[in-house]
Amino acid sequence: MATKIVVLGAAESGIGAAVLAQKEGFEIFVSDFGNIKPEYKEMLEKYNIPWEEGKHTEEIVLAASEIIKSPGIPEKAPIIKKLREKGTSIISEIEFAKRYTNAKMICITGSNGKTTTTSLIYHTLKNAGLNVGLAGNIGKSLAWQVAECNYDCYVVELSSFQLDGMYDFKADVAILLNITPDHLDRYDYKFQNYIDSKFRIIQNQTAEDAFIYWNDDPIITAELEKRNIASNRLPFALEKKKDEKAYLEGSNIVFNINDPFSIPQGELAIQGIHNLYNTMAAGLAAKTINVKNEAIRQSFRNFQGVEHRLEYVATVRGVRYINDSKATNVNSCWYALQSMKTPVVLILGGTDKGNDYTEIEELVRQKAHTLIFMGLDNHKLHDFFDKMGKKTFDVQSMEAAIKTAYENSVKGDTVLLSPCCASFDLFQNYEDRGVQFKEHVRKL
Repeated sequence: MATKIVVLGAAESGIGAAVLAQKEGFEIFVSDFGNIKPEYKEMLEKYNIPWEEGKHTEEIVLAASEIIKSPGIPEKAPIIKKLREKGTSIISEIEFAKRYTNAKMICITGSNGKTTTTSLIYHTLKNAGLNVGLAGNIGKSLAWQVAECNYDCYVVELSSFQLDGMYDFKADVAILLNITPDHLDRYDYKFQNYIDSKFRIIQNQTAEDAFIYWNDDPIITAELEKRNIASNRLPFALEKKKDEKAYLEGSNIVFNINDPFSIPQGELAIQGIHNLYNTMAAGLAAKTINVKNEAIRQSFRNFQGVEHRLEYVATVRGVRYINDSKATNVNSCWYALQSMKTPVVLILGGTDKGNDYTEIEELVRQKAHTLIFMGLDNHKLHDFFDKMGKKTFDVQSMEAAIKTAYENSVKGDTVLLSPCCASFDLFQNYEDRGVQFKEHVRKL
């Protein structure tokens, strides 16, 4: 009888894992404690994969030889606790997919900048003519692509939750952009647990593999002192201090790695200091797999950017509206505020993940004249920000947030949605939050 695999969670990663498991000859069952979206039910029916929703039938789940767990399911979920007690192997879809492909893996993690950097690398490799797939937190699931496509290389965005379920997986190129406190509610409110999760990006690497990291990040540099790093280190930083392979020299980004080259900062399609770092990481990744310098330059000039990340929406009555819904932590909001050149009406709030707002305190004092708290529970925001004496408003819908912003902004202002928080109290996800922001702005 075939080994029984149960997939917990029937969204993008779970469905992809189920399709690959079936193709590889496993007996497969998919179980989702919530409701499965119609498009995913269609996929399950198309491949004749048995499934259930609204429950986890324990006699089926606990009988599995291996569990492929969707990243959104926390360790404290009762079914996961029972599986752990039983000693059942629990892995992520990414770990499972890698068993069935020899494609090169370029993997990106970090608290901020993952999606932009991943998208920029994919754009660069695709433009250079490589047979490349985009996977992880973005694009189609890696497992589905391994089952249905035949790529030579994958660019994979990895969250800490995905990394937690990866054990034998090895990245050929590992990129660690930065580490700031995030998702602490999932890590027992211990920052070190989250740091350890992020550093799983380099597990199993050898001297043949590349490790690209931000050498200005104090958390990363402190951790490097404590760890034995087997990989080939390729640090990047704002200025060259010692061994940096990418850095800023005057107004040029220099890539000092096999056949060095530079690109003027002003030619980049995406601006802002955070995007300098993202560009450095992407350039080093492209260089490690021998993409030609001119192809990299061209891609950096024509990259379109990422939806919901400092995305310009419209100007209404002389007020600019910026959608930064992807800013689900405080550090992301810091970069957004830091890039603002005009007075700000700031919309923030949502599901708090153990946030410390001290990081943005000075920027909020300097740049924001009005704060709109959008969430079911805003008391933590009031406790921190009310002392500043800014105008504050509480809203519980995007429609109300935009109406309030419109009424409290004047020509020359910027209305910035940069929430610092997850979206699940009022929205399906950060994309839904960003889409609603754009819809209501365009109705003004």
